[in-house]
Amino acid sequence: MARHGRKRNAYYHIVVADSRAPRDGRYIERIGSYNPVTNPATIELDFDKALSWLTKGAQPTETAKAILSYKGVLMKKHLLEGVKKGAFDEAEAERRFNAWKQEKEAKIQAKVDKLAKDADSQLADRLQAEAKIKEARAAELAKKNSALAEEAKAAKAEAEAPAEEKAEATEAAPETKEEKPAEEAKAVKEEAKEEKAPEAPKAEEKKAEEKPAAKEEKPVEEAKEEAKEEKAPEAPKADEKKAEAKDEKADEKAKAEPAEKKEKPAAKAEKPVEEAKEAKAEAKEEKAPEATEAKEKKADAKPKEEKAEGKAEEKKDDK
Repeated sequence: MARHGRKRNAYYHIVVADSRAPRDGRYIERIGSYNPVTNPATIELDFDKALSWLTKGAQPTETAKAILSYKGVLMKKHLLEGVKKGAFDEAEAERRFNAWKQEKEAKIQAKVDKLAKDADSQLADRLQAEAKIKEARAAELAKKNSALAEEAKAAKAEAEAPAEEKAEATEAAPETKEEKPAEEAKAVKEEAKEEKAPEAPKAEEKKAEEKPAAKEEKPVEEAKEEAKEEKAPEAPKADEKKAEAKDEKADEKAKAEPAEKKEKPAAKAEKPVEEAKEAKAEAKEEKAPEATEAKEKKADAKPKEEKAEGKAEEKKDDK
């Protein structure tokens, strides 16, 4: 058996060689080959040459002997020795060898078929396992996809719900806004009316109180002035100066008030129109008694001056 091929993939040549020659050295004749890698092993053998070398006295090695027995060379040699001994003839030997050969070939074919069936069954098992794995993966993917679809639907529903609520709120908001200003305007008007109602009688009461007071003061002042006319003819002049000073002060106050109002436009803007009107009315009412007093004093002072001038002329005439 001469070894050939690479590592882990060797095959052998069946050769006839001298027993003293190395395994892979010189050989006399090559009679076949052997490949143990395949299943079953592939054996190519020249049956007649192997039988002739055995009959000549060649001694096979253990591996070569197993190969020759597998191929029936040893069986053929055994039958030929029986013919030589006269146990049976060549025809019987040939019949027995053919029967043995058929049985051997049947066994080999059964082994080949079994190996093929095993390979087919293994392939089918693998395919079934792969199909099961694919089905399991498909089921998992379907579950994931269904879960994702449900989540997407829920998210859409959640997104649509606030949008609908906002739309409803926006639709309801203008209506409430329109109602609120109308209600606020009504409330403001009612408050303004309520404020005006108590202020009007108060203003009338003040006016009524100021008028009789002014009337009562007039006779008292006239009596005093008549008494003073005899003692001091210059008193009316002093009263006139005081009245003029008061008028000047009132004018200065009236001028100062609009100046202060101009400096504070923000406060003025905040006040309602009705309050501004009431403030102006009050200011006019405060100025009115002072102006009336000044006018009355001026009117009283004129006859007094005339009387004083008349008395002075009478005294001159008497002198």
